[in-house]
Amino acid sequence: MKKNTAQKVTPELLDWHRADIIAALKKQGWSIRALAAQANVHPTTLYGALVKPYPKSERVIADALGLKPEQIWPQRYAARNFHPVLRRAVNV
Repeated sequence: MKKNTAQKVTPELLDWHRADIIAALKKQGWSIRALAAQANVHPTTLYGALVKPYPKSERVIADALGLKPEQIWPQRYAARNFHPVLRRAVNV
């Protein structure tokens, strides 16, 4: 019998689903198209941030929601800000 070795991810460490982001924008009175026009970018640029990392668009969306991008995409930012600690090998 094989043990489940998958790490458990807590809900606060999950990236928001793109439908949740769009719904949150609508609650704030924004559409992707209107937000893109306000930010002087093409709407597909903002849609791109919903499916893959794109820091500029992530900031535009987060600002419209009054949040930091790290709060919406914690997994993306954890991966970006990961700095492994390398230990020096000891000669024996």
